[in-house]
Amino acid sequence: MIQQRETRNKMTLVGLLAIVLWGSLVGLIRSVSEGFGPVGGAAMIYTVASAILFFTVGFPRLSTFPRRYLLWGSLLFVTYELCLSLSIGYASSGRQAIEVSMVNYLWPSFTLVAAILFNKQRASLLIFPGVLISMLGIFWVLGGDKGLDLAATLANIEDNPLSYGLAFAGAVIWAAYSIVTAKYADGKNGITFFFMLVAVALWGKYLLSGGGEMIFSARSLIALALAASAMGFGYAAWNIGILHGNVTVLAGASYFTPILSAALAAVILGAPLSFTFWQGTAMVCAGSILCWAATRMRKRHPQGVNP
Repeated sequence: MIQQRETRNKMTLVGLLAIVLWGSLVGLIRSVSEGFGPVGGAAMIYTVASAILFFTVGFPRLSTFPRRYLLWGSLLFVTYELCLSLSIGYASSGRQAIEVSMVNYLWPSFTLVAAILFNKQRASLLIFPGVLISMLGIFWVLGGDKGLDLAATLANIEDNPLSYGLAFAGAVIWAAYSIVTAKYADGKNGITFFFMLVAVALWGKYLLSGGGEMIFSARSLIALALAASAMGFGYAAWNIGILHGNVTVLAGASYFTPILSAALAAVILGAPLSFTFWQGTAMVCAGSILCWAATRMRKRHPQGVNP
């Protein structure tokens, strides 16, 4: 019993490592794009990450996958990863890349709302303030030093609507992917195959758009190795943690990823963040946690009665 508990704790730590690795991705993706370009850099990251996943997770037997999951899962996953990587790559500065990533972190709230609408997930009324606080947090972040200021937020978005639009679309698409996975995956894990599809899609876009200059330097190559490793080993570690660790601990810790991500990105990119930014980020996390609590409380007391 003690040995099993120790093994479970170790596997939980492996899962927590995945959260740390994912938290570093915003800064690393941005660093790679500065050397290899938004599209070329992303293509190289997913190519190397695909190789890492191939040797750690392995390549799935696609013939055993439900067709609907293989079709819709691959389409949604590829689209999401394109939105994520390109939204960060197209950002005009390190600070904007971090802001863009915060928009993408609306996905936990959107996922739970989608589960309620399409998977008949029961939830308490906490879901409404949860979504509202998450959205207000994003407006707070995009308002810059002014905090909750609609004019400043709109001006910020108008400065680079492509990056912010891709990030928001990615949050919606990941929610859809999560619902499709829960409904049709039948326990299958197609992550390696999906990553390879993302790499192919990015190289196709790179070639069709006429390529672009790539600067091979020690800094860009190190950033590439770190980004691909964080992405590939992150998914591998998360898979181990979810299968053999404490899922409740991992789920709870994952809701604090925006704070960790912003902190690591600020260090990697040398982009100082204001107090108002951290206020908005905390609101995004708090809103996601409220949404999660809404589904947990309703699940525990499905009829809304006292225990």
